[in-house]
Amino acid sequence: MNNHRQHHASPELTRNQTLVFDVLSKAEGPLSAYTILDQLRGDGFRAPLQVYRALEKLLDYGMIHRLESLNAFVACAHPQCHNHDLIAFAICDQCGQITEFSDTAIENLVSAWGLQNGFETNKTTLELRGLCKKCTEH
Repeated sequence: MNNHRQHHASPELTRNQTLVFDVLSKAEGPLSAYTILDQLRGDGFRAPLQVYRALEKLLDYGMIHRLESLNAFVACAHPQCHNHDLIAFAICDQCGQITEFSDTAIENLVSAWGLQNGFETNKTTLELRGLCKKCTEH
């Protein structure tokens, strides 16, 4: 039996990872680790460490993203985003809507800067904060 996992194939998730991913997938917006813990107490989650371990693996698998400015997590909106060197989020400060996108022009600018400055990037996450179209129209 071949146990080698295909790169980018759907990983085999543990029960805890599956529960955490499901909570994030169903969430209207980003969730903190403590909010996730509160929602999973009925499923046997007792310690923040259980949530953090699951989040860490889901981040490694590219199934979720961490929004640094909010210290919160979201399920990946684009399963193919691991093909991009840069993932961007537009976060509305009023309604909390988050739009995940990638843009090759921005990717190219960041890569060019890295090359010019001898900086080797492993991950680039761009967070735009402001008001979405709906909120600016009100």
